[in-house]
Amino acid sequence: MSLLEKLRDATRGTPYEGKIYLVGGIVRDRIMGITEEEDCDLVLEGNAEELADFLYSKGISDHKPVTYSRFRTAMIQVEGFQVEIAGARKESYTPESRKPNVAPATLEEDVFRRDFTINTLLENLHTGEILDLTGMGRADIKAGIIRTPKDPSITFEDDPLRMLRAIRFAARFGFNIEEKTYRAIAEKAARLKIISSERIRDEFVKMLMTSRAADAMEMLHETGLLKMFAPELENMRGVEQNIYHIYDVWTHTMKTLEALPDDAGLELRLAALFHDIGKPSTKTVDENGNVHFYSHQIVGAKMTSEILSRLKFDNETIRKTAKIVEMHLRVGEYDSSWSDTAVRRLIRDAGDELNLLFTLTKADKAAGNTEMPSANIQELEQRIAEISVQIDVRAINSPLNGQEIMAMLGIGEGRIVGEIKDYLVNEIIEGRLSPNDKDSARKIVMQKWGKQCTSNS
Repeated sequence: MSLLEKLRDATRGTPYEGKIYLVGGIVRDRIMGITEEEDCDLVLEGNAEELADFLYSKGISDHKPVTYSRFRTAMIQVEGFQVEIAGARKESYTPESRKPNVAPATLEEDVFRRDFTINTLLENLHTGEILDLTGMGRADIKAGIIRTPKDPSITFEDDPLRMLRAIRFAARFGFNIEEKTYRAIAEKAARLKIISSERIRDEFVKMLMTSRAADAMEMLHETGLLKMFAPELENMRGVEQNIYHIYDVWTHTMKTLEALPDDAGLELRLAALFHDIGKPSTKTVDENGNVHFYSHQIVGAKMTSEILSRLKFDNETIRKTAKIVEMHLRVGEYDSSWSDTAVRRLIRDAGDELNLLFTLTKADKAAGNTEMPSANIQELEQRIAEISVQIDVRAINSPLNGQEIMAMLGIGEGRIVGEIKDYLVNEIIEGRLSPNDKDSARKIVMQKWGKQCTSNS
């Protein structure tokens, strides 16, 4: 039995029958033919907490309801799906907060306080009747238009997060933002400063994960929203490049985003967006007029970490994204003259991000000057496959552990033990030592550190 069938059966024959409505994304998506079962929102002209308690008493909810009396809402979970129940309400706001003061209202008042017309349609849970109380919901879905039910200046003044949501929906569905609504976003962009970094991050991520992420970035720029939370990205606009490129840094970056595969994950999309963010501050022009961006990948990795930290991304996402940015040139620098040692070192340095580096490099090259010679990526992939059959480079460890090294040299714990282990790993990568050759490893350690440690003792 589906989520909606459970809710329908539990309330059939009760005073709630015919008075509960689906609202928001679930109705919009059903009309658009997106029928996957998902979290849903319910609204009624009544008390949300009482309905939530009733559903819990009927055994529908997986756990006791979570209630938010101030906002006239309650949350239940049904077989893993979140169901938010709201009593119809009207809202008023104070300038310094997006959290509203609420009061009971009619269904019509409730839909007009919502973000966009495409999210205002109501579907009666029991009869399936759809109410379009704004008179614009169905038409705007059909025409592909994002607009607010009431004056957009008021909507965005009240809740500035809705400006990011407008762009996110436009990117997700390929819709156009209605002119007055778009203009109001630009006028109210500075209001974004009252929104928490976490909220901005969540909307930003959802934009990046759409197939029209580049369109979303352009809209963020045009409306002035981007400079409110990532002004460093704005600095890429108009920065001309060298003969390896046909676009400025910003346009090249957008083309790189577009060239990613549809199934690209978050870290890869972030890395594509930030891979050249270090170029504006590292651009130089030599005496012959040639443009260079020395160490832009290192500068860019640092900037990436700073921006993602500011937006409250988790540490692992920051680490992986910054690493890809810092290494994004390595695959593209491949030359057939590379030794096996150089290939092994690339595998070792890239670690789990190796495949992501290849994908980013291919997108990066597709967004550049394709008339210029470039690395034979297919050949490098073949060499990596051949080397990986011989040895798992990423799994290489020192043949000697710390205890063995300390016992040999008669020393205690300290930095030198780690340095010795790293040296032995490097010898394996260089092909001068076999992975499990303890005897040769001992000889190397004694030749290089034996006298030093004896004299120190």
